[in-house]
Amino acid sequence: MQAFFALLSGLIFGIGLILSGMTRPGEVIGFLDLSLISSGGWRWGLIGVMGSAFLTHALLRLLILKRPTSLFGSPFPTFKTTLDRRLLIGAALFGLGWGTAGFCPGPALVSAASGASNALIFVAAMLVGMTAERLWSARVST
Repeated sequence: MQAFFALLSGLIFGIGLILSGMTRPGEVIGFLDLSLISSGGWRWGLIGVMGSAFLTHALLRLLILKRPTSLFGSPFPTFKTTLDRRLLIGAALFGLGWGTAGFCPGPALVSAASGASNALIFVAAMLVGMTAERLWSARVST
């Protein structure tokens, strides 16, 4: 049953990404390029997506912090409350990738499933980056 709900949640999330325009890199880059505001070319459509994501995160975080265990009995993950070099570098790389390619991981996977070549290239590069980070972290921690 848990697998069914995970699949259903993923499908709903993917459909939401498609309907919101998050799987269209041109829309995302047009939203991220604030210089387009003065010319009237800024893509306002994604502001609702960002706002609803922020609101959902804030509400769920409050809920999670008030409950010691999840619906399935396992503890919720702890939240990191400090900024460190690894977090800042990761955030910068994420932002550069998002702003350059117009994809973040979720929409890239949805687009790759449709066979979009730019999404397939992005996902391949993302997997290479994830593998490189794991190898680097393992090397540094030993």
